[in-house]
Amino acid sequence: MSVSHRAQQLGRPGPDVYAVMAADPWSADNPDGYIDLGTAENRLVFDLLEPRLTAPRRVTAEDTQYQELAGSLPFRVELARFLTGLQGVEVDAGELVVLAGVGPVLEALAYALCDPGEAIVVPAPYFPGVDGAFGGRAGVRVIPAQPGPDFVLSAEAVDAAITEALDRGERPRAVCLLSPGNPLGLVYDAGTLQALADVAARHNLHLIVDEIYAGSVHDGSFVSASRLKFPADRLHLAWGFAKDFGLSGYKVGVLQTRNPDVRTIAERLGRFATPSSDTQVLLRDLLADTAWTDAFLTESRSRLATAYRRTTEALDAAGLSYLPATAGLFLYLDLRQFLPEPTFEAESTLATRIFTDARLHLPAGATFHTPTPGYYRLCFTTTPAVPTAITRLTHLLTS
Repeated sequence: MSVSHRAQQLGRPGPDVYAVMAADPWSADNPDGYIDLGTAENRLVFDLLEPRLTAPRRVTAEDTQYQELAGSLPFRVELARFLTGLQGVEVDAGELVVLAGVGPVLEALAYALCDPGEAIVVPAPYFPGVDGAFGGRAGVRVIPAQPGPDFVLSAEAVDAAITEALDRGERPRAVCLLSPGNPLGLVYDAGTLQALADVAARHNLHLIVDEIYAGSVHDGSFVSASRLKFPADRLHLAWGFAKDFGLSGYKVGVLQTRNPDVRTIAERLGRFATPSSDTQVLLRDLLADTAWTDAFLTESRSRLATAYRRTTEALDAAGLSYLPATAGLFLYLDLRQFLPEPTFEAESTLATRIFTDARLHLPAGATFHTPTPGYYRLCFTTTPAVPTAITRLTHLLTS
């Protein structure tokens, strides 16, 4: 191996299912192609975005130059105004650092709060990108906090995960919550959120809350962690344009923190992960048009609700079980009854059959650190072929 030892710690890539799908994708002209149910992208709204993204716009000399490492001030001012409306709490532009996605935001927080080998507690199941953001270059361990029956998370479970880690000689430095959650698609209510924050406070830990799906709640309302009673210098929020605005390819995430030391570290790391000046200008102008932004998010939520309803109706008709969701771009399928035995090996075998035989990309629960085998995340906003996918899946499972 010619690369460094630390580079080897990043791990080897697994099979590239995306390359396989790209070589033979589903389309109206290729109805037997692969269908992607695994990528959490909101592809329902491009028709709303296209006129804004392709419209002629003025470019100044300043727009072609370096910006502040925290992100351009005019952009952060618009972000602060937007986040104030989203969270219902006043947000100041000085609290914000703009980075190239929420992944870099989480990595910057891990780097700022932890030394290599220290840990962050994350309730399971959770998006596996968290492992890479915390554990990749930052070298921080992730300790899953296991939920109770039906994946109900309690403050006691998080407290137990922290206490057990301390008993093992590990050093947790933070608790990280995903709200709305991925893969469950649920929003923590105010009481649960405060109880979880109280556990972190009692152990003198930082609290990180990834709110990247805050604007994608399609049933009910969103409760932001910015409303918590928690030490301000230990509360750090993340949000980005990838999910709520369907702009995953633009790679723009926002760190929100009142801790000046954490902001400084994030700005320094931002030298290697800063969105282009042009992207910041484009999104600044997008947010400045508040009437358009409000109408866009309202329509996006409506389309999410419709897509979710149509998906669940198809699953109900097929007799396939799932966990109800209220937010995000996905739901959790419960296929435990189709496993020959309740093991993760059986779960993986079924996932392989689903990909090779039904030609569906449907990530298995082990990917999300799910404690019970037999769950699979289904993204219902990636393709118009969801009904076809459910038909294929049902045929595979019942044949």
